[in-house]
Amino acid sequence: MTENKKRSFATQTIHAGAMKDTYGSLGLPVYQTSTFIFDSAEQGGRRFALEEEGFIYSRLGNPTNDALEKKLAALEGAEAAVSTSSGMGAITSSIWPFIKAGDHILACGTLYGCTFAFLNEIQKFNIEVEFIDMTDLEEVKSHLKENTRIVYLETPANPTLDIIDIEEVVKLAKKNSKDTMVIADNTFATPYLQNPLKLGVDIVVHSATKYLNGHGDVIAGFSCGSKELMTQVRLVGQKDFTGSVLSAHDAFLIFRGMKTLEVRMKQHIENAKKVVEALQKHKNVEKVYYPGLEDFKNHEVAKKQMKDYGAMVTFEVKGGIEAGRTIMNNVKLCSLAVSLGDAETLIEHPATMTHSTYTEEALKEAGIAPGLIRLSVGLEDSDDIIEDLNQALDLI
Repeated sequence: MTENKKRSFATQTIHAGAMKDTYGSLGLPVYQTSTFIFDSAEQGGRRFALEEEGFIYSRLGNPTNDALEKKLAALEGAEAAVSTSSGMGAITSSIWPFIKAGDHILACGTLYGCTFAFLNEIQKFNIEVEFIDMTDLEEVKSHLKENTRIVYLETPANPTLDIIDIEEVVKLAKKNSKDTMVIADNTFATPYLQNPLKLGVDIVVHSATKYLNGHGDVIAGFSCGSKELMTQVRLVGQKDFTGSVLSAHDAFLIFRGMKTLEVRMKQHIENAKKVVEALQKHKNVEKVYYPGLEDFKNHEVAKKQMKDYGAMVTFEVKGGIEAGRTIMNNVKLCSLAVSLGDAETLIEHPATMTHSTYTEEALKEAGIAPGLIRLSVGLEDSDDIIEDLNQALDLI
């Protein structure tokens, strides 16, 4: 057992992946280079043949990125991780190496809009993709096929916050076939709240743009899992398919941001719970969706597999889409913007923004109502967030 694994989550966010350089720098050095010098032709040959560890070219690995990947792997309990230049880079790099024409992918119906679009696009390559309600385990069981290569899920799901029982889905997938992989998007929960690898998932993906970085100034992603799978993700998915390589400078920013992940998540969640309580009391709010509510579908599953319930909140208002637009156009503190996990509270309309890739029928099937509003609760004073939402809600 390594030292990192013995230490608490908070300690690992700060110390995991830290490296000692020649000059004793406390901060992570940024290795701003495209290529690396070999000691000899023989060494270069050994590295290309994967007979010797070491750096070759920054598209294949960089010391700054390596430190960041080690930090994320430690937090997720993974053997290895791969950093990418976006969350979609992580998702696509984690799927391409493991599928071929004739394969079947089973995915949850409520997904990030671009993931949904990608899984629709790849069907042109004779890859069958089915979208189902994975909160219903009987649905999962009945849709698994002999050629199901990947089961793909998000939990909590974007934007409805659907909670999927990870452990039970993994059991069904592995019973179906030893060749069936399970990939889970852990962006909303972060490793602070949920560790899908410990529940049997093969690969965990993240949009590091969100909570992991936490400051709204980087686009990035991660894939993590066993060393064997991550070698495929890096050398096939990333190198040969997507080219989705994170810059060393962006890796440095995320490494720095992750040092405060636990501190930030605690405050995000504390604020979110107060916002949920306030929204439930407002006369113009039809329904509030939050996994921490006892009447939330699969609340007990969330309680079982998550440390807490996160800081994403969605709600429906009386008056539908027009009322929703009134709120979004009149908030003064909350920022009308997509993305999430920033210090600022962000508000958006999924049906016409993040999930505009869904057809009307698909939106309905995914439970994304026209009047649904998604809120990423930030780090401002909770009273100020609530006051801003209330004054906008009063205008309906």
